[in-house]
Amino acid sequence: MTSEIHFERLGRLGRIVLDRPKALNALTLDQVHAIHPQLAEWAADSMVGAIIIEGAGDKAFCAGGDIRALHDACKAEDHPFVEAFYRDEYRLNRRIKTCPKPYVALIDGIVMGGGVGVSVHGAARVATERTLFAMPETGIGFFPDVGGSYFLPRLPGAIGMYLGLTGARLKAADTFWAGIATHYVPSARLEELRAALAEGGEVAAVLAAFHQDPGPAPLADKQDIIDSCFAADSLEAILARLDAHRDPWAAETLALIRSKSPTALAVAFEQIKRGAALDFDGCMNMEFRLALHVALAPDFAEGIRALLVDRDNKPAWGPPPADLAAWFDNPAACGDLTFD
Repeated sequence: MTSEIHFERLGRLGRIVLDRPKALNALTLDQVHAIHPQLAEWAADSMVGAIIIEGAGDKAFCAGGDIRALHDACKAEDHPFVEAFYRDEYRLNRRIKTCPKPYVALIDGIVMGGGVGVSVHGAARVATERTLFAMPETGIGFFPDVGGSYFLPRLPGAIGMYLGLTGARLKAADTFWAGIATHYVPSARLEELRAALAEGGEVAAVLAAFHQDPGPAPLADKQDIIDSCFAADSLEAILARLDAHRDPWAAETLALIRSKSPTALAVAFEQIKRGAALDFDGCMNMEFRLALHVALAPDFAEGIRALLVDRDNKPAWGPPPADLAAWFDNPAACGDLTFD
């Protein structure tokens, strides 16, 4: 077992701790490989009534996947690593989605990208006053994966399309209002909540007892604008509706979208539209095909360089490829995902 992840039994509770606080608990392939069989073991253990996952430290639950490792692998043309990373990460997302035991994520702190994948598909997501959620992938030349094509179009109205294109950051009240978080518990009470779950009581009742009102959701005030603009039938129409809107927030949102990778935006729009009509396994297979194209495309390397390596925040994006539709429809050379 890697020292960057820990498993323990607390009474009737199986506990997972992501332990890379200096890296904001970014998810590594080794951690993925450790979690998957542990979930299977606990699922078969009659003495485990629920599973909880949390991040070490007080800054992040999990701020995403190990992007630097992927960047290095892409630069080195290490295609087997890239394929393994996405294949195994997506298989873990599906394991969480189908977990027969209540799977509870304490999304205390930053939860982005890969951190969303190991939380949002579980039975419960507990936000705190420190929660900061985002799917920021279009800003690094990627797309909102880890099941984004499944959960984003199932959020209220056109909120999912808005989040997927913009990478907007939400705090606790907004995540609860949008249905990303299922409960709100102050961080000072998480230890008490963990102890109550370990006692083996009915999980839904325990969570309901600890839940508090997170307060008003600022995003709710923008729902009419979001629904009227982001429900359009094309990416170009979304941009046009934002451009025509009189609210200053629409202009700010338009500028934000235009700072993202054009290729990533085109992929994100199409994946969210298609994902609304697919089941979870269909979404994950679509994302696997996309990942093996997008991760090796120029914008991904450029986005990581600009935002995470050189940090000049001046990515030089290229135009979307002419064969973008083939990224969705053609099976990956290595085949689709297999699930156990």
